[in-house]
Amino acid sequence: MAEIVLNVEVRENIGSGGSRAARRAGKVPGVLYGGPRGPVPIAVNANEFGKALYTGKLLGHRVTLKYGDETQSVIAKDVQFDPVSDRPVHFDLYRVEEHQLIKINVPVHFRNHETSPGLKRGGALNIARHEVELWAPADEIPEELIADLAGLEIGDAVRISNITLPAGASPVITARDFIIATIAGTSASASEAAALATA
Repeated sequence: MAEIVLNVEVRENIGSGGSRAARRAGKVPGVLYGGPRGPVPIAVNANEFGKALYTGKLLGHRVTLKYGDETQSVIAKDVQFDPVSDRPVHFDLYRVEEHQLIKINVPVHFRNHETSPGLKRGGALNIARHEVELWAPADEIPEELIADLAGLEIGDAVRISNITLPAGASPVITARDFIIATIAGTSASASEAAALATA
């Protein structure tokens, strides 16, 4: 994955007035949190920020922040959008060290639908979690978790223990083997099963 670099400037004016001034100047205002320096108001060129955002690799990934000759590893945790234009209007970044463990939501993608007997017989994939919250090293955040549906019958479930996590990553919830998705029967598949049982 190509590294995302954001060239930032420090905003002198803070608050809503400073944010509006940054937007009028063609920038997206934000705040950099974490570390000993405390919150720092910053801004990024709107076009540059938009390009980084729409790669799909900005939120939840490690990003390099560049200010003059200084660089800093950060994680983008939140972006706010204008409800009418859908343009980004504010963002929050958090300082991280390269190998620091961070809490992050990682999307779950499902594979091998076509080799699930339960889905072939008309069962439905009921997804309980589209994302899983993990502890992961800041420099090795997984882009996705893969849930394998191969061989699953109606009534079977995919649990967190069925998913291979990358080295150094672990689920935030450890008290139970929670469910990611289930293969549920539909009324049609239930009728078919009843007919087969009668036959």
